[in-house]
Amino acid sequence: MKIKTDTHSHTIASGHAYSTIREMAKAGAEAGLEMLAITEHAPMMPETCGRFYFSNLGIIPRKMYGIDLMFGSEINIIDHDGTLSMEEKIIEKTLDIRIAGIHLPCYEVGTVTQNTNAYVKAIENPMIDIISHPDDSRIPIDYETIVDAAKENHTLLEINNSSLDSLSSRVGAWQNLQIMLQMCEEKKVPVVAGTDAHFSSAVGVFDHVEVLLQEMNFPEELVVNRSVDVLKQEILQHREIRKIGRD
Repeated sequence: MKIKTDTHSHTIASGHAYSTIREMAKAGAEAGLEMLAITEHAPMMPETCGRFYFSNLGIIPRKMYGIDLMFGSEINIIDHDGTLSMEEKIIEKTLDIRIAGIHLPCYEVGTVTQNTNAYVKAIENPMIDIISHPDDSRIPIDYETIVDAAKENHTLLEINNSSLDSLSSRVGAWQNLQIMLQMCEEKKVPVVAGTDAHFSSAVGVFDHVEVLLQEMNFPEELVVNRSVDVLKQEILQHREIRKIGRD
């Protein structure tokens, strides 16, 4: 299986990443991607860009070096109620793709129940398309509850290539993702793969994800970014269904 879209990456604007938009786009094209999402860290993450950065995303071309680009954010879940670190109007009006995740500089780790609730509330939020790296044993969660919530709300769970790397600060990702993927297969819950690239050489490199999926014999049809059209349809369907539910 060839993954056609990298849904999670960061540029120098995020404060602890090291390449420009053009460098990331060029690397994506060279890696054979058809689409790349650039998802800068949201406010509250130390040294990242501010709200005006996201408000001005519309000026950036959505195609470079022959690949399509999406611009969004990896928004912080900041408490056990799933509160997000970005204003709703910015999320809805300016972001092509909306990811939410827990980062330790922005979140006080609680019990399994509290951490699970934080994720579930973000999953239930109609503005959020993807939950990033729900795989860190430092933030213990109930995976069956997370997977069930993702299925009910048509929100995508991420397999994060960076989490699986030996250099990652996250703990237990390989084992945790095995548990999550087994449940996703049993319950027919789609997932999305992201590199979480913080430098251009990591864009479109899914080496660890590919090994994990092969070892799990995970169904290709449940990996939505195997196709740009499937990914776009999944996000559109999610937003339409959640909008109807909210109305």
